[in-house]
Amino acid sequence: MKIIAAAVVICTAAGFTTTAQAEGEKIIYVTPNPIGNNAFLRLGRDGTEAAAAAMKGTAITYESDSPPAMLENLYAAVGDGANIVVAISFSATDGVMEVAPTAPDVDFLIVDACPQGDRPSNVHCAVFREHEASFMMGFMAAKATQTGKLGVVGPIDIPFMHRFTDSFADGAHYVNPDLDVQVRWVGGQNPFSDPVRAKEQALALHAQGADVINAAAAGGSFGVYEAAVEAGFKVFGVDSNLCEIAKGAMIDSALKGVDQAILQSVEKIAAGEDSVFASYGLKEKGVGAIALEDPAAIADSGCLIADMPAIAEDVRALAAKIIAGEVVVNDPLMAN
Repeated sequence: MKIIAAAVVICTAAGFTTTAQAEGEKIIYVTPNPIGNNAFLRLGRDGTEAAAAAMKGTAITYESDSPPAMLENLYAAVGDGANIVVAISFSATDGVMEVAPTAPDVDFLIVDACPQGDRPSNVHCAVFREHEASFMMGFMAAKATQTGKLGVVGPIDIPFMHRFTDSFADGAHYVNPDLDVQVRWVGGQNPFSDPVRAKEQALALHAQGADVINAAAAGGSFGVYEAAVEAGFKVFGVDSNLCEIAKGAMIDSALKGVDQAILQSVEKIAAGEDSVFASYGLKEKGVGAIALEDPAAIADSGCLIADMPAIAEDVRALAAKIIAGEVVVNDPLMAN
């Protein structure tokens, strides 16, 4: 099923939208799931719209609800006259590699993944070192726990998601190797957009003694936040500052500059660069944490880290060591 939205839109009763046309590049943003309250997918839409605005062009969003629908939407984007297609998440890789050779005049930007080996010159990649941010969340969790038991809720057990689970555990064990870190997976028919199942997993972890849980379940993470508020445990968010959603329960949120990465990558593509590849981590300010922001931003964040100055100071020192190469954060994806 193809669902269409746009950067400049007029809503209709059916929930679809129409685009206000503009001159310039036509950029179509293709998602693997409905955007809903998924902060990661929202950032991707924001970045696509910003890139289109910078080029006085048009941004349109095609939301998918299954892998076949995403492939259909990639082909539809080409047929609908896209100059640049922004396809987000690792699940876009195979589809882009199928469609791109059939449309050599269209540029494809894969966000958050990149095909292994050779790729066509019209396929570009913007990836993130999420494991660096996850490591910092685990570090803070280790300093905040009272029970010595931590948890992570992820969507599905695949290599990529271990950047959120394993790296969180690595950060915690950097502080205290004896901490118990348990992982539970959402699973089911819609693991990236199922807050009900994610909430169940979070509550199960809490029942086992976890008093700090990392929510890494994409759209399902909102179920984890709800559980944290109701059950009284602490939680970490992902992708953007979500502390107001879990007021009084969220310590910090792993930040991911998806919007800026798309804007910068599209600018390179529009300038004529072939096979653009960019990796964004702490050094490039592509990932981060509220604790790394300036004091005023931390104070206004709504995050508990604002009341934990010692932990905030420690994590800033850790980030500096990661950037300098003094602390090496292992990438679980490279081990699989």
